[in-house]
Amino acid sequence: MTSADHQGAHTAPQPGTGLDYRTAGVDIEAGDALVEMIKPLAKATNRRGVMGGLGGFGALFDLKAAGFTDPVLVSTTDGVGTKLKIAIETGLHNTVGIDLVAMCVNDLVVQGAEPLFFLDYFATGKLSVEQARSVIAGIASGCHEAGCALVGGETAEMPGMYAEGDYDLAGFSVGAAERGNLLPRPIVTGDAILGLASVGVHSNGFSLVRRIVETSGLRWTDPAPFAPEQNLGEALMTPTRIYVRSMLALHKAGLLKAAAHITGGGLPGNLPRVLPDGFSAALTTGWPVPPVFAWLARTGGVAATEMLRVFNCGVGMAVVVSDAAAAIRVLEAEGETVSHIGTIEAADGPASVRLDPPAGWLA
Repeated sequence: MTSADHQGAHTAPQPGTGLDYRTAGVDIEAGDALVEMIKPLAKATNRRGVMGGLGGFGALFDLKAAGFTDPVLVSTTDGVGTKLKIAIETGLHNTVGIDLVAMCVNDLVVQGAEPLFFLDYFATGKLSVEQARSVIAGIASGCHEAGCALVGGETAEMPGMYAEGDYDLAGFSVGAAERGNLLPRPIVTGDAILGLASVGVHSNGFSLVRRIVETSGLRWTDPAPFAPEQNLGEALMTPTRIYVRSMLALHKAGLLKAAAHITGGGLPGNLPRVLPDGFSAALTTGWPVPPVFAWLARTGGVAATEMLRVFNCGVGMAVVVSDAAAAIRVLEAEGETVSHIGTIEAADGPASVRLDPPAGWLA
């Protein structure tokens, strides 16, 4: 063996000086501490049908105990997108969990399903127990609002995969509907389209939002031009509205024919997904629009058609009903702000949306 060969050879570490998981960047004790901290949060979301608690290899749910006779399961998964970058840069972590739940459960109710349980995936480079607890507390809050149980999740500490302080989220939800209660139901020409108000940008289009903020020269701590009682970061972190209780009330009243959660793609991209071919949604733009959208359009020079394609522009959920007056009464009793935004018309070809924003809209 040459001298060079010897220098390149491995020497066994001396006892007590070897590597361990902590020096590799993973803190098992911190992960265990987080699990203990979030157990009470998860327990507070329990509902009929949940079997057991956190800590098992899988979560059990009893559909019969939840009151179902002949159920069909409906499942969804989603994330929060680059809205997380604002949470990380501002340190406002307590509402993105609500966004995560909302993006999943709002997709369940448009199919007539009642959300039953939720699981989350939280991934980071180095686990901050307090940061993760704040995020998961938001998830628990969203589950409580949606009436579903937080039955489990995964916290992944992956050094080298994420920059310091960064994390990512994914959510998974399962709901159920009795076989004869699934949506959409048949629609006819003349059915009304109602819009349930959003509370702002919700959780879509934030790559464009962040680019507009960058060009504006504003800091997250500056007063929001469209909501001066809040700073810009706080205003943009307003969480996605959860429509579960109001939508289930409308469905149980027998008034709901179809519904679309208005996320990425806006009204033009989402409403046709629940309409059959040969029909068009003829929409007006007469609904109330939160001022954040006018600010984004004006500051970024974004065309109205692009705004409608990227953002919800004030309509977080669109529903198709026959009896608009009765539906509005039910929805308003559940706390929703409702506008009559259009009508179903016969049309040739695939389902479509007809929406021509007037000059100066969002100006």
